[in-house]
Amino acid sequence: MDLYTNLRQGEKGAWLSIFTYLILSSVKLAIGFIGHSTALKADGLNNTTDIIASVAVLIGLRISQKPPDKDHHYGHLRAETISSLIASFIMAIVGFQVLFNAGKSFISDNHPTPSLLTAYVALGSGVVMYLVYLFNIRLANHIESSAVKAAAYDNRSDAWVSFGTSIGIFGAVFGFPIIDSITALAVGLLILKTAYDIFFDAVHTLTDGFDEEELETLSVLVKNVDGVIQLVDFKGRNHGNLIFADLTVTVDPELNVWQSHHITEEIETTIRRAKPFAVVLVHIEPEGLNREQDRKKIF
Repeated sequence: MDLYTNLRQGEKGAWLSIFTYLILSSVKLAIGFIGHSTALKADGLNNTTDIIASVAVLIGLRISQKPPDKDHHYGHLRAETISSLIASFIMAIVGFQVLFNAGKSFISDNHPTPSLLTAYVALGSGVVMYLVYLFNIRLANHIESSAVKAAAYDNRSDAWVSFGTSIGIFGAVFGFPIIDSITALAVGLLILKTAYDIFFDAVHTLTDGFDEEELETLSVLVKNVDGVIQLVDFKGRNHGNLIFADLTVTVDPELNVWQSHHITEEIETTIRRAKPFAVVLVHIEPEGLNREQDRKKIF
């Protein structure tokens, strides 16, 4: 399965999230108003942001599938990451809105007891969202999609929010109405936490950040390739679902061009076994090269 086929596969997860959030947000908002539950209404508003976030992911996946052109020599894969960044801003705005509404309800003297139905709706929603999370996380791991993985983590967050909402509503129903408002405040904070996590991951990718543990794992694999004497330098960065790896190794200076080329191919194959969607650039240097002396010659 190639990279662009994987991106098309990722659309399934986005569409599943969109349809699920459409249904759940409509039900939660309607039942929340009818059943007088601030927490369930906050959870419903949370799901409306998730619709927008999932649409942004879908658009990003669509744009990412465009092949390279004269203005984008490396393709459009970072559109997927940009869509996640936009989604995080939208989620943050609604998170603050939920906190504001929950705060007003909390300081209000009137705390109506929510309907028991609202608790069951929240509980059922949590189960549904956790099933969606399981589907999307498996899909994300299969196709190695950062955007679908972010959507999956959002699904999981929403499942826990709904479970927490149901617990809060049950507490309100059985004699502590203010717990409903407290739960709504907690929902708002969880929305902001999820928005921050998605924002941080997107910015880390867009600023060419790379996981240190992953870099160390790949470095060990390169060092074990036959013919590699020393791994001098290794840099990595993410480009959508692609990984760009730039490295410098030293080899026996007596090797001919064909033998050196064979080592570079072995390095590329080794890295791609671990990371199928990797673009590897290998620079070969003779062992014993005085780099500092060569640098002085240049300057």
